[in-house]
Amino acid sequence: MRTILVTSLLALATSPALAGGVERSNQSMAILFEEGNYLEFGASYSQPSVSGVGNVAFGSPASGNMADDFWTLDLRFRGQINEQLSYALIIDEPIGANIDYPLGTGYPISGSTGTIRSTALTGVVRYAFDGGLSVYGGVRAVRTRGSVDLTVPLPGGPEFYSMSTNTDTAYGYLLGVAYEIPEIAGRVSVTYNSRVRHGFSSVETFTQDVGPIPANTEIPGSFNTTIPESVHLEFQTGIMEDTLLFGGIRWVRWSKFDISPEIYSAITSGGSLVDYNKPTVTYTLGVGRRFTENWSGAVSLGYEPKVGGISGNLGPTDGFRSIGVGATYTIDNISISGGVQYRRIGSTRTQIGGLVNEFSSNSAWSGGVRVGYRF
Repeated sequence: MRTILVTSLLALATSPALAGGVERSNQSMAILFEEGNYLEFGASYSQPSVSGVGNVAFGSPASGNMADDFWTLDLRFRGQINEQLSYALIIDEPIGANIDYPLGTGYPISGSTGTIRSTALTGVVRYAFDGGLSVYGGVRAVRTRGSVDLTVPLPGGPEFYSMSTNTDTAYGYLLGVAYEIPEIAGRVSVTYNSRVRHGFSSVETFTQDVGPIPANTEIPGSFNTTIPESVHLEFQTGIMEDTLLFGGIRWVRWSKFDISPEIYSAITSGGSLVDYNKPTVTYTLGVGRRFTENWSGAVSLGYEPKVGGISGNLGPTDGFRSIGVGATYTIDNISISGGVQYRRIGSTRTQIGGLVNEFSSNSAWSGGVRVGYRF
């Protein structure tokens, strides 16, 4: 069943495009339950298509695709210390954003861009008791930076605003518990990831005079942003010979994620560049099957309900439905997996100058490869 598990993980992890908030990794702890020493590298490429239509007061212009393609990479290692103790080291990208509203569309914030870059290093130790119960815990260090160039509709005409941050390193922790039934390849695990609170130094600039602020003045400042806490339940079980049922439920408190630089927030009377209304819950369910000694495959479905309300202009998505397929080829101690996923992104509304815009009929394609080596 090990080969099926590798493929199942691929189907779960492929396509982090535009999940709840700005999530790029589901922070799965499944690698802890591999056997022996195991090294794994994964890469995925996502191609989202997200566009909207401006309010009729703007002349109903189309925004064009404002979500750039992006790569995500991760590296995972699992080591065995003794019969009870094992550990894992994980490098991944927990959050990210690639926003680019095309120029010349007539959309009110045409030409606006925004990026978030992050890298996390997570270390986890697991202790396995007799009888199938195990507990684990660890720490996570996250390095994050961001920037934005934004056309901001203000009284007296649009102003061009830019902001960039330093690269800040912040820390969090995780705790988990799992129960396994090896006879049926059964496992249930629950992982809690704490919040990670960043304190950024920033530089904000307007290209025209804004009140007492002269044009092109670089204004230093600071603000805090919290990568929110989450709870992730993962499960798997054999349902017949060579066939595995797997899935998960992930809750993330995105209502605590907010990007509000000092000057921007003051000029817009407490406005945020990015914020979210409510937590998100993401569901995944799939089936994996081994066809031969070397080949296995999996298919998975995903669903994230809409939270409703008004979305931010730098994140105009709300919920999704997805389907993914993957295959794994295993030879000796090496496994090579590939998968694709399609997501139908939920419609939402944004506001610019108090006027509502509509984003609908959006989607994303993703493909990924994963190579594992057991030694």
